[in-house]
Amino acid sequence: MSNEDATPENRLRKELPEEVPATAPEADEVREPEPGLTGRQRLVKGLWPPRASRAQLIVALLLFGLGFGLAVQVASNSDSDSALRGARQEDLVRILDELDDRTQRLEDEKQGLEKQRDELENSSDQAEEARKQTVEKERQLGILAGTVAAQGPGITITIDDTKGTVEADMLLDAIQELRAAGAEAIQVNDVRVVAGTYLTDSDNGVSVDGNKINAPYRFQVIGNPKDLEPALNIPGGVVQTLEKEQAIVTVERSDKIVVDALRAAQRPDYARSSSR
Repeated sequence: MSNEDATPENRLRKELPEEVPATAPEADEVREPEPGLTGRQRLVKGLWPPRASRAQLIVALLLFGLGFGLAVQVASNSDSDSALRGARQEDLVRILDELDDRTQRLEDEKQGLEKQRDELENSSDQAEEARKQTVEKERQLGILAGTVAAQGPGITITIDDTKGTVEADMLLDAIQELRAAGAEAIQVNDVRVVAGTYLTDSDNGVSVDGNKINAPYRFQVIGNPKDLEPALNIPGGVVQTLEKEQAIVTVERSDKIVVDALRAAQRPDYARSSSR
């Protein structure tokens, strides 16, 4: 080793690494504006095409899904309420009155049951009182089961199917609407309607529990006429649906409706009373 290399300055210079020129990442490079571009053009070129990260794309998809779900929910609610929005004021008042009547019927039924309970608890001859209530309950259940005839106030509905377009599901809708309005006994032509009644389409007519009936369809319904008739005439209800099919529907109130079509009492094959 020469004397020059042995000097402290030279040894320190050899031990230190040569400086590496620092280079900034590409992302931090400052781009020189291209000549000939206006400020708006440079802004558009900087924003497009967009550069989005994976996390930003996921957030965007989640927001899109949330917005789509909200839109579908709002649309479904709008469809369900469209019939009432287009109803006249008197129709809305009638619907509210019908709901009030249904609530009152339930309250009356509750009070009746509470009265029976009190009579049983306070009667000196509880056995005789229980027998009377059992007989009355049997009569009521016989009406509901269709095993005994019934009469009382109600309505008569006549559906004249002039075009042959009335189907079983339309008559079933009428039965369900009548039940919801408080119908206690229903007869369609010569067939008694009970809890297990089913309707099917048949050749040029409808079958009720396997019994074919032909138009005109005549419903004899026992119940409060003030509740039954408005239930059929609500906007978008049974009468309007049938009239759209060019059927002629007439509803008549009466103080005495007779429901005399009977069903045979069926004894269950397996079920037995659990009372002792």
